[in-house]
Amino acid sequence: MNILLWHVHGSWTTAFVQGPHRYLVPVLPGRGPDGRGRARTFSWPGSVTEITPERLRDAPVDLVVLQRPHEARLAERWLGGRRPGREVPAVYLEHNAPDGDVPRTRHPCAGRDDLTLVHVTHFNRLFWDNGAVPATVIEHGIVDPGHLYTGELARAALVVNEPVRRGRYTGTDLLPALSEAAPLDVFGMGTEGLADQLGLPAGRCRAQELPQAGLHQAMARRRLYLHPVRWTSLGLSLLEAMHLGMPVVALATTEAVEAVPAGAGVLSTRPEVLARAAHVYLHDPAAAAEDGARARRVALDRYGLKRFLDDWERLMEEVTR
Repeated sequence: MNILLWHVHGSWTTAFVQGPHRYLVPVLPGRGPDGRGRARTFSWPGSVTEITPERLRDAPVDLVVLQRPHEARLAERWLGGRRPGREVPAVYLEHNAPDGDVPRTRHPCAGRDDLTLVHVTHFNRLFWDNGAVPATVIEHGIVDPGHLYTGELARAALVVNEPVRRGRYTGTDLLPALSEAAPLDVFGMGTEGLADQLGLPAGRCRAQELPQAGLHQAMARRRLYLHPVRWTSLGLSLLEAMHLGMPVVALATTEAVEAVPAGAGVLSTRPEVLARAAHVYLHDPAAAAEDGARARRVALDRYGLKRFLDDWERLMEEVTR
């Protein structure tokens, strides 16, 4: 099939485009949010084709994957009047947990009956008000980076974008106390100057942005993965850490309670429990490696790429039938 989707979420799209189709990704001058084109920092196959709005007008499109509310109008205009859900089959992929008047947050697609709403976690489907729109869940899939874990550095790895701006959402306010239990290496966009912002010595909180390939290698050298996020869908970096063979120390919030079972790490709503767990892993490399190996087995089984692509194939066959 020819599938139209915007480059919105690089990590998720990296898994999705491993399927057997041709993926049309809009590109605009300047490569802004509505026309980023192919990823620059992720490895995408040749089946991902950049396409301009002018070429889309007459292009054969079998399915539109919408990911943001305004994309339906954008697609209709760029497809020469073909409406997603009417003249062209469509699904709406919701990456995020609801925000605002939770749990009464009504989804933008709640009033539609011409497409399928796809959530990436069961928590999200539960907490969004989906109205009457057909809603389903296709859990994340990960391109396996391999069992790279060494844990040679007695530090905790975190991956988060813009931790200062996002603040309590990402648990940034919890980092000073957690850094007393384990020195932190924070990876992600907008992390520059994080230690100064938190009033921490540079050695207790280091921050840097790395491309995906380098990120996995860097994460795997740290003793544990820390996930102090209060409110998120389900960070793909957490699932990547599990694939790498890292033990996870995480707040027991949103979908994390489903993703990280007993024996793969420690979950709690009490930050002091997370601090103790990080301290234990830091000083017991064998226990960290053992729990990390279990985390990898769990992740491969539940969040493996084949299961993810098979789930999408079944849904796409259904909506394009």
